[in-house]
Amino acid sequence: MIVVALCALAFLMLFFGFEMLLTMGLPAVLAKLAFYPHMPDLVIAQKIMGGVNVSTLLAIPFFVFAADLMAHGVIAEKLTDMVRRLMGHYPGGVGHTTVGSCMMFGAVCGSAPATVAALGRLLFPELTRAGYSEKFALGLIAASAEVALLIPPSITLIIYGWLTGTSIAALFAGGLAVGIVLGIAYMVLVQVETWRCGARPAARPTWGERLQSLGRGFWAIGMPAVILGGIYSGGFTATEAAAVAVVYALVVELWIYRALDWKQVFRIAEESAVTTVIIFVLLAMGSLLSYFITLSDLQNVLVSFIGEHKMNWVMFLLVINAIFFVAGMFIDPNSILLVLVPTLFPVATSLGIDPVHFGLVVCLNICIGMITPPFGLDLFVASGTLKRSVETVIAGIWPFIAVNVVVLAIISYVPAISTALPKLLL
Repeated sequence: MIVVALCALAFLMLFFGFEMLLTMGLPAVLAKLAFYPHMPDLVIAQKIMGGVNVSTLLAIPFFVFAADLMAHGVIAEKLTDMVRRLMGHYPGGVGHTTVGSCMMFGAVCGSAPATVAALGRLLFPELTRAGYSEKFALGLIAASAEVALLIPPSITLIIYGWLTGTSIAALFAGGLAVGIVLGIAYMVLVQVETWRCGARPAARPTWGERLQSLGRGFWAIGMPAVILGGIYSGGFTATEAAAVAVVYALVVELWIYRALDWKQVFRIAEESAVTTVIIFVLLAMGSLLSYFITLSDLQNVLVSFIGEHKMNWVMFLLVINAIFFVAGMFIDPNSILLVLVPTLFPVATSLGIDPVHFGLVVCLNICIGMITPPFGLDLFVASGTLKRSVETVIAGIWPFIAVNVVVLAIISYVPAISTALPKLLL
């Protein structure tokens, strides 16, 4: 009865708009008082602080800072211009440029909201000028940005790796493969829409203009080459790669492109610090909640339930996808990871599901949650960045949600897509 009351309290707090740190933290503290009254109160502080005292999580503030530097600088503009020159003149080229630019920028920032904010202003006018409807253009920008959560470096995959002990390098390799599959699926949808609305391609550039754009974008595309090359060659860990990303972004934006000055860098650092604090407060409260879930032995209860009902991995993933889809409509991505993954991961491994495969299924579900009404974060970022109503963004997002569901089904039931590249590289 007490467990039901605590769950009801959490849902009510979520419904009435309480901050997620309270929604996770208060039920955890009440669970301690109800079930473990003799446990020292100091344990709560230990679990909150100890949960984030992990070297792997140092990658998050570094990647956040690097992403903000590039979003405020000109790396996004250089990448977009390079992709436009290479593929914008083909049928559907402006739409394909949007997908390709988001994939490229995702490979240097790891943040979907940052991708929307950095590329939306550049690409939205071009999409509408080419003949795409405003709704489709908004949906394409918001949806394409979510590929940043899959293409490494991905903050979502770093958190999953920390929660489950899965190799982040392996998750990055699997995320690269899944991100490419999702990007290709978006390009198919863009091509269909191009034929339907008769959108015009961009003017064909000369070979000289293409080479110039490659030259201008050289330092921009050097970022993923340095990060991923260093990780998979064994040169440095994912955490060290994040620090290298910051140094690289500073050098490129300050001294090569000269797009930022030190005053702007300090202001960007303040913004990054606020973002980092928000993430780490959630991670700390999630650690406390996960500790009491572990003490409750809920994982073993679920394993026993699955065994009694002879549920196989196919049915399990179907149920998991449904749970994450509904949760993604209402809860932010980091909170979903912190609440659900510690409970469900042991059950998944007990059914023989590869940790990398399960991680990519979870991450793709998180991506869908970022663009799913009513509270998908990218919907609001696109609305605010492009000065359009949230209702207009939502009206254009449905075809992309359908594509995501199809890709999710493929990734869920063809594990080799997620696991082949990690096994090849590592």
